[in-house]
Amino acid sequence: MSAEPRAVAPPPGPLPAVRSEQPAAHIADAAQTPSAVQAPPAVVAQILATEHWSLLGTRSMLWSELMSRISIHLTVSSAALVVLALVAQGTGFGGGFWVMAIGLASVILVLGTLTLLRVTIGSQEDHLLIAGMNRLRAAYRDLAPGIEEAFVTSASDDHQGVIATYTLGARRPVVLHAVSSTAFFLLCFNTMVTAVLAALITFVAGGATLAVALVGAAAAAVYLAAHTVISMLLFRELSADHRDLGPMRRRHTPG
Repeated sequence: MSAEPRAVAPPPGPLPAVRSEQPAAHIADAAQTPSAVQAPPAVVAQILATEHWSLLGTRSMLWSELMSRISIHLTVSSAALVVLALVAQGTGFGGGFWVMAIGLASVILVLGTLTLLRVTIGSQEDHLLIAGMNRLRAAYRDLAPGIEEAFVTSASDDHQGVIATYTLGARRPVVLHAVSSTAFFLLCFNTMVTAVLAALITFVAGGATLAVALVGAAAAAVYLAAHTVISMLLFRELSADHRDLGPMRRRHTPG
């Protein structure tokens, strides 16, 4: 027969205290102490340099993608012209040629418009990347006062500072910078394709020579104006910001 379990009496004296885990709020408060936030200047410089190289790598990948998109667009456009030449040699300038011409021109215009929008958005992203690197240079300036004299580019994240970095300090009109950009090159190309497509449709529909010219010019003007408005909307906020970063002053982002 098994013995019944006997109750064990507690040892004399007070019970030992049980260790409890630290509250999460206490850990969070400890993490916010100045000793946990401050870092040696060498560590701060290393962190800033890492962020700087990250932005440089992002900018490099951005323009690599944009150049690939532009190359694809121009390659398709060149191939379309070759196809039209072969069709003209094989069938002449009959109805099939005009249908093929309108179809290929439409494909080129759609592809070119998508490429132009991506390049425009990429230019906006590039503007922000340049502003971020300018802001990091301001942090370098605060870590080592006087080093700004060795900078070729700007240490201000406002619009003027970004333009100064783009031009490497050279005095150049903003209009000249915009006209010589890749986005403006694509805009001109797509505008001409738009004019040709509108003129082809008008010609096939039986329009007179003057009507063909006027419709083509009107379509080109509409396309040019539409993309100009889109670009102004995208860059309006960036161009309206003229605040200098200042010493270790973070840029305010509205929530």
